[in-house]
Amino acid sequence: MPLSLADFDYDLPPELIAQFPLPERTASRLLVADGGQLEDRRFSDLPDLLRGGDLLVFNDTRVLHARLHGIKDSGGHVEVLIERPVGRHEALAQVRASHAPRPGSRLILEDALEVRVVARDGEFFLLRFPGTDDLVDLLERHGKLPLPPYIQRQAAEADEARYQTVYARERGSVAAPTAGLHFDPGLLETLRAKGVEFAWLTLHVGAGTFQPVRVEDLSHHRMHRERYVIPADTADALSAARARGGRIVAVGTTSLRALEAAAQEGDILAGPGETELFILPGFRFRTADALITNFHLPKSTLLMLVSAFGGMENIRRAYAHAVAERYRFFSYGDAMFITRHDI
Repeated sequence: MPLSLADFDYDLPPELIAQFPLPERTASRLLVADGGQLEDRRFSDLPDLLRGGDLLVFNDTRVLHARLHGIKDSGGHVEVLIERPVGRHEALAQVRASHAPRPGSRLILEDALEVRVVARDGEFFLLRFPGTDDLVDLLERHGKLPLPPYIQRQAAEADEARYQTVYARERGSVAAPTAGLHFDPGLLETLRAKGVEFAWLTLHVGAGTFQPVRVEDLSHHRMHRERYVIPADTADALSAARARGGRIVAVGTTSLRALEAAAQEGDILAGPGETELFILPGFRFRTADALITNFHLPKSTLLMLVSAFGGMENIRRAYAHAVAERYRFFSYGDAMFITRHDI
């Protein structure tokens, strides 16, 4: 049956969109969705849902200071959000301005960086940054942390820590892999002591993750491209978990998307890659047995992925339950633990 955008819509009261994190990372609620069964838990209960030999797969990407403000040659104001670096001195970016900048023009960003607009690339612009310093280092010095558009405030000092996972290492994302925000060192140690094993991959989240789906017929939608790396140790850990009968639990849709992209030919292939994988109900998952994830925007590709993993009707019921029970939604909100629904 063809799927339309309306199949992934739901009503969300605006006051349920979390604007701030809770004082403690593990204090969030956790909705457990196992087939058609729902259970209200706390995120701190996660060790009760896992057993020794299970493998958690985390995305260790780190959010860049990817938002910059400035002016054009003409004096008009601009806001730049880096989509992704494409070299030591160039990046694809979204540029918000009253009139789009022309290729060859300059942007003066944060009163410090004279940036050249090289070309237009669809909805993005290719920008060249000055000097010999690495682009990522320039962003860390001059840019600001980019909170998602549904958080209606500027980033504060507390967000510098709370909008990063405690295990963030590899710089390159413009949005946090938010399922991981619920873990703190104490919870990780409790899980280790229980015999739960950990593996790491990197998928750098692009600004395209917040772009709306603009077509009603989903067969015409094209995903934004994202870079990922599956270390050899992680590929080995996944094989070992399967061999011993442990479950593979993806922490976040980004981890799951990277795993599935790396497994398109069968076994998970270690190494770097790029993916435009668009996961809809009907997709046959090859990797994870369970998924830890936050609640996602209506009509978003992330909600489509979760619906494919947990089953469309199961996820509809889960979201309706979460709204009725006043769960907190989106990046700083509550979480779900979803068991894979096999087709």
